[in-house]
Parts: sequence; C-alpha cells; structure tokens
Amino acid sequence: MKFEQYHISPDIKESLAELGFKRPTDIQFKAIPSILKGEDVLAIAQTGTGKTAAFAIPVLHLLQQEQRRRHKPKHLLQCLVMVPTRELAIQISKVFSEIGQFTELSVLGLFGGVEQDTQIKTLKKGVDILVATPGRMFDLINQQYLDLGHVQILVLDEADHMLDLGFNRDIADIKRKLPRHHQTLFFSATIDEKIKDLAYAMVRNPIRIQVSPQDPVSKNVSHSVAFVEMDDKRFFLERLVKELPGKKILVFARTKLRVERIQAAMKRVGIESLAMHGGKEQQDRLTVMEQFKSGDINMLITTDVNARGIDIPDVDYVVNYDLPDVPENYVHRVGRTGRGVKKGEAVSFCSEEEKPLLEAIHQYIGKDIREMTINKDAYRETIGFSEQIPHDNWRKLIEENQKEQEKKRKKKK
Repeated sequence: MKFEQYHISPDIKESLAELGFKRPTDIQFKAIPSILKGEDVLAIAQTGTGKTAAFAIPVLHLLQQEQRRRHKPKHLLQCLVMVPTRELAIQISKVFSEIGQFTELSVLGLFGGVEQDTQIKTLKKGVDILVATPGRMFDLINQQYLDLGHVQILVLDEADHMLDLGFNRDIADIKRKLPRHHQTLFFSATIDEKIKDLAYAMVRNPIRIQVSPQDPVSKNVSHSVAFVEMDDKRFFLERLVKELPGKKILVFARTKLRVERIQAAMKRVGIESLAMHGGKEQQDRLTVMEQFKSGDINMLITTDVNARGIDIPDVDYVVNYDLPDVPENYVHRVGRTGRGVKKGEAVSFCSEEEKPLLEAIHQYIGKDIREMTINKDAYRETIGFSEQIPHDNWRKLIEENQKEQEKKRKKKK
C-alpha cells in the first residue's frame, strides 16, 4: 500500500511525496491505522525503522481535521510529544515541520540549554504541537507560560529511556494536567516490564504493536569485535580511520572525559574529529551535529547522548570504542548505521575487563558477533602504525566479515 492510498490529508500526502515517502515501513503500516482511529498505542520497533513518521503522519492529520471540523482558534496546543533529550526534541520537531509543511499547524521544539525568551514568544503566538524535554517544559508550566488543558494527544518517545532517566514521576504529573479524555502513544526501540507497567497503568486498552520483537537490531548491520587492550584502543581506531578514507564514522565512548581524550589522541596523529557529550553547551552541540551530518568532518566521538533516536544520514561505521554497560544501549548505538535500506558496520573494541559486557550484549541481541582475529604480528604492527607504512589488515578483516554475514543471510533464506 502506498501513502497516496491512505485516508489522510492531501496536504500531508503532498509533503510526503516531496520528501520521497512512497510506501510505509512496517511500523508505519501497523501503527498509522490505529492512531487514526484514536486508539492508544504501545509500539516497539527497531531503531531506524521510521518510528517518528509513524506517529507524526497520523497526528498531523488528526489535528488538521479537528481544527477544520470545530473551527478552533489556530495554534491551540493539541499535541504534546515528550522526549528524553534535547537532540531528539530538535529532530522530531523538524520531522513534524517537514511533514506538516503544507498544513497550517505550528510546531515548537522546547528544551533547555538555550535562552527561554524566544521559546516563550513562540508559545504566546500559539503552537499546535509541542515537542519537549521535561525540564524546560515544567519550568514554563510553573511560570504559567504553558497550558496543557487542550491537549488531545500525548506521545512518549523513547519511553524506556525516559524511565531510565527517572522521568516516570514527571510523566505521571503531566498526565494529571491533561484533559481526562486524550490519546496516548508510547514509542520505543526496546521494552521491559517497567515500560509495560507504565503503559498499561496510563492508557485505555492500548493496541500493542511490535515489529521484529525477536530481532532488536537491523538486519542491515554487520557486527564484529576486536579484542584490544584498553590502552591500545586509540591505535586501532587510528588505523581503522586511516584505512577507511571518506567513510562517516560514529565513535561511542563511555564518559565525556573519555570522549575528550580520544579526540585529543586523534588530533595528535593528524585525524580531525568532532566531540559531543552532555557537558557541551547546546549551541556547540547543534553546530557539531550539523558539521557531522553535512560531512564537513567525517568522525564524531560521542557518549550515549547520541545513541537514542538521532537520525544521522549515511553513517558507514559505528565504533564501540568502549562497550556499553547496558546491553540495550548497544542496540541504540548500532542503530545509527544501517538505517532504512542501507548497509552498515558495527565494530567493537573489547578489552579483557569488558568481556562480561560483550557476553551480555551477545545474549541480548541473539546474533553472532564475529571476532576479527588479530595475530601478534598484526597487533604489533598496529601499535607501530604510521602514515608512512600502509596496511590493509583492517579493511580485509571487515570485508571478510561482510562476506561471512552475507553467506549466513543466504543460508537462512
């Protein structure tokens, strides 16, 4: 079924066509009809499968129809989307704006780290859809700049992460401020008992939708691991980057201090990179994201602040410089590559002390993570690697891994 066959606004169909949306993804196909019916939804799908459009398309249609049917004042806040991070608020508000570009609906991304005056001015003019992080939202509610009394639709995106960050009380507080009858939509890439308990306590007979529940990571991503001592990881990252010129590489480290140290190590060997973490000012973070997305600089080193929901086009490689403490975060990290129909590579560096983390990840994703065998000579060569000594061991190992993964896929078929 094509989008042009859906019973949605011609304005939205026009924008979808302009944006290149032709057929819905699995999560969009399953979620959109239920949302259009006004049903509460609990949706779980792999990252990179189009979750944002799965709720943005029907929400925009419902609000536009409601605005026309009841002749309500323009820009009356009718939809609240709660998200855990500033980056996600920016991204989702952009998706709403793009898909709703030919409607008269107004969208605002509300988050901290920037001056609130501009946001307050926009709120005073009126908005239909608010995409907000809890902190700034509660600030403006307490200052009486924000009224949730007319909200018809509440969307909780990355709901599991919001619980991990301790926002469950905030979510409950917000629910009490909304009209008694409203629609609630939960969207996440992972689910556990906490999410289910929250969802079923807050919604009316939700429709549960799962896409590939037994396969939390995209089939487009190949996985490999190199066993490397903690202090030697920088040498292997240097070699990997130099052997993959022009590739867009997203590197994950455990802490903001580690991010800064890795960037400094890369600078010493002539590799330009960007750094991003929660300690950066919001404007700096926005600038870094634009530079990386545009391809001005092809390597971004970051913490898990960029693991959740952020859509960065054409990431070729995700490198887990440090393995995540929580297996679910591996899913979110590697979901930054292999998005849509594109292929991606996830390469992990695992030290001796991280082997229990690797085992937990392996059990969680239920997939083989191919070991990139590095003999002693190759290991020593990497430690002594320089621009004057060309080596292609990494490239060969990655190519072998790709061939191995392709063989397995063909056997399964």
